[in-house]
Amino acid sequence: MTLEILLVLLFTIAATVAVVARRINAPYTVALVVTGVILGSVTALEPPHLTKELLYGIFLPGLLFEAAFHLDFDSFRQNKIAILSLAVPGVVVATALTATALATGMSVFSLAADFTLGHAFVFAALIAATDPIAVVAMFKSLGVPKRLATLVEGEGLFNDGTAVVAVSMVLTVLDGHPWSAAGAAVELVTVVGMGVLIGAAAAIVVSTALRFVDDPMIAITLTTVAAYGSFAVAERLHFSGVIGTVIAGMVLGNYGRRNGMSPSTWVSVESFWEYVAFALNSVVFLLLGFQVQLAALVASWKAILVAYLCVMVARAAVVSLTSGILSRSKERLPWRWGIVMTWAGLRGALSMVLALALPDDFPHRQTLETLTFGVVLVSLLLQGLTMGPLLRWLGIESTSRERGRASFVRAC
Repeated sequence: MTLEILLVLLFTIAATVAVVARRINAPYTVALVVTGVILGSVTALEPPHLTKELLYGIFLPGLLFEAAFHLDFDSFRQNKIAILSLAVPGVVVATALTATALATGMSVFSLAADFTLGHAFVFAALIAATDPIAVVAMFKSLGVPKRLATLVEGEGLFNDGTAVVAVSMVLTVLDGHPWSAAGAAVELVTVVGMGVLIGAAAAIVVSTALRFVDDPMIAITLTTVAAYGSFAVAERLHFSGVIGTVIAGMVLGNYGRRNGMSPSTWVSVESFWEYVAFALNSVVFLLLGFQVQLAALVASWKAILVAYLCVMVARAAVVSLTSGILSRSKERLPWRWGIVMTWAGLRGALSMVLALALPDDFPHRQTLETLTFGVVLVSLLLQGLTMGPLLRWLGIESTSRERGRASFVRAC
């Protein structure tokens, strides 16, 4: 099957799933994953593999930029301590808790021979970040209070950079290279800080250029350059492309919008990025479903269940700890929000791609890959399908919910 026909087929499937999901009021992204899993199991269709190069080169920059582009800076600033606490130290703590619990569980239940704490740390780092693609898409479709959406989306946008660095550090330690907490902290600050500078610089240059050229097509082109260019430059210099693209999106969506775009230009740019997000979401979640090998997951269901419980316990602990620390501040979190934020910690494509990127001769590579794929699938299906009922049970409503239903493409 040629690439052209394959792309047409994927978008046809995505459009069909979108219509059905809307009819039955199901989360679109979850429906896509289920469709991908079913088609991958019963057909001979072989779509492109969701590789690190594909995710980093096409999907992640566009999806992150679009989400950050619509993230209100004032709302982010008012919740910056909570968001950054969850996205940086929260990821570190979650990684340590997950690894410790998983190593204990694998040993107690004899689920894998010679599965050490080091292997558990690799898995914990792979699975540490909540998936910004899944979280942003889910909350746009379900509708939650604006501040709660900002907290979950902001964390999802920023914690990828921390997780990628954590994976690199864990693998470095296991390879026997020298490591220290101070050195790790310096590396994290450098990688993230330079990503911030690169993203901000790209956005400011584009915003300045747009002040002199009020043309929708040029504006769309320049924002695309900022989205993908900031990611590519930061990654090429071994800094955080994720953070670079997020910052570029936030600056252009706030400063650039006010100072460089007329209302008509803004509408055109916004519509373009809404469609880009819809298209990329459609393909990436379908490919994620195709990537899953059900037979291998079923054979390892006990280990996957233990790993999933470890991940969720660590997530609950981090959210509770953050909520407790902020309880006397202006950013304190209602207890109901803590439950939602714990359950909103979906895992997704980045974790799977990082697992696939492990060296072929890495000890327990197949086990780590199976655990990661299993936890991602359980996370998307279980948490994704029950998010709506959970919000209703907790009495958390949003005036944007009905608007989200009325504009399905925007919600997806």
